[in-house]
Amino acid sequence: MSAGQGEGSERYFTASGIPLQGWYGPSDVPAQSQEAAAGPPGVPPYVRGAYPGMYRTKPWRVFQLSGHGNPEDERERILFLLNQGETGFIMEHDRNTADHLYNVDHPEVVARREDVGQTGAVIQSVSDYETILDGIDMGHYYAHPGGAVVQHAPFALGCYWTVARRRGLDLSRLAGTGQSDFFLTYLGCIPKRQIPTEAGVRLNTDIIEFCGQYLPRWVPVSIAAYNAADTGLNAYQELAALFANAVVYLDEIKRRAPENLAKLAYMVGGINLRVAMDFFEDICKMRAARKMWADLLRRRYGITDPRATRLRIHIVTAGSALAYQQPLNNIARGTIMAMASVLGGTQSLGVATYDEAMSVPSEHAHQMSLRIQQIIHHESNIPAVADPLGGSHYVEALTAELERRAWEMFEEIESRGGFAAVLDEGWLHSLAAVNQVNLAEAVNWGTKTMVGVNAYTEDVTPWEMGGFEPVEGVWEKSMERLRSVRRERDGRTAVAALRDLESVCRGDGNIMPAVMEAVSAQATLGEFGDVFSEVFGDWKVPISF
Repeated sequence: MSAGQGEGSERYFTASGIPLQGWYGPSDVPAQSQEAAAGPPGVPPYVRGAYPGMYRTKPWRVFQLSGHGNPEDERERILFLLNQGETGFIMEHDRNTADHLYNVDHPEVVARREDVGQTGAVIQSVSDYETILDGIDMGHYYAHPGGAVVQHAPFALGCYWTVARRRGLDLSRLAGTGQSDFFLTYLGCIPKRQIPTEAGVRLNTDIIEFCGQYLPRWVPVSIAAYNAADTGLNAYQELAALFANAVVYLDEIKRRAPENLAKLAYMVGGINLRVAMDFFEDICKMRAARKMWADLLRRRYGITDPRATRLRIHIVTAGSALAYQQPLNNIARGTIMAMASVLGGTQSLGVATYDEAMSVPSEHAHQMSLRIQQIIHHESNIPAVADPLGGSHYVEALTAELERRAWEMFEEIESRGGFAAVLDEGWLHSLAAVNQVNLAEAVNWGTKTMVGVNAYTEDVTPWEMGGFEPVEGVWEKSMERLRSVRRERDGRTAVAALRDLESVCRGDGNIMPAVMEAVSAQATLGEFGDVFSEVFGDWKVPISF
């Protein structure tokens, strides 16, 4: 970057520490980036957008995270959001049970019974899925049925798909996404029980292969770089880790079934990025991500099929960018982040609610997040033009710099043994921790201004916020449902199905058919956890607490 700094002696940086000049000109944009930016949207390498018409022809999906309490509570909230204009739905599971694959009678859960249901709905069997999905047209709506954690994903997806089969739906017609994310629990929120990374790669690749055979419209694994960023990785580190994760799957698919590589690469190419408050850096991050994906597939795997090389991006605006102080300020923050997401060309968007720093979203906060998206869509005219910031010397230069730094870190990850290795050794954890500490210190010392937190702190809100009212008795009701499942199911069938699952896990076959059989036999969440823990063992956490 060579243009002048402009007036003023103060130096500016992006959130990732990239120095910013006072103005930018043509000489600041690398020749290769000028060439990529000269093309129209919908053309490789897709810097300017995934589709030619972008939002004129394909509006982004409105896709909010939701779920708390009992299955009935989660169903009620999903229906509320769909009635308010949501165009797809996401099911959130209780973190106390789902992350560890514990039933509610596990001693670790019993010890914290008052927390059960506060971070998602308690879902322990396929019967709970049937309750949640009662009255929801699974053949019509795009769905994310939970399963954010690698070891939890087979259970969550198996339950959702089993409900669909019981309704007589053709799995090949279902549209949705799984997640099965390494960043959430191997990097960010590490549970007490978790299978090793090698086993996680095996399970995720099994899910990808299963979807390739039976669910062509499904995104089997959505690499949630959002969780890497909210844990502390900066923008280019988020990109590098994202593609290092993708390479693990692509290399394993190439080893197992090279003839299906392009087809399954398409399925891997649905990812989840975070957009926070550095407006232009996050826009440029999305533009860089599309180019990097197309270049990665072409250079490393020889894949040029546009269906595979066109990256599909879901954005969740940063919960970590919100504050519990003066929470209505978060509506402005959510709007800024949502605008950046749309200007960057997302295909799907969830806006963190204004009360997220305090609790599970209230209905009003959820409604406001929907309204933010709807106002941008219908009132701003922003969606009228694809990549309206494209061609800006600043935007193109920053996009190129993010890409350069991301590839540099990607190569370092590869030199360290690859994505799983840098998780196992704790290298990614150390990077995230340094960034977290630096950000906290910047806010504490006032070198980073956060309105309502360390500046303009007087609050004259003229009314009390209603907030979220926790559901009472969730643990007790969950225990009742668990006892009912155990009492009413065919115990021998359930035990046999779990034994078959264990046998497949000990071999090298695809686990998903056995998962579907066990789910149908009313095997519970905790029983899946016991099988996985027994077969694969537990991950050795590379950091101390």
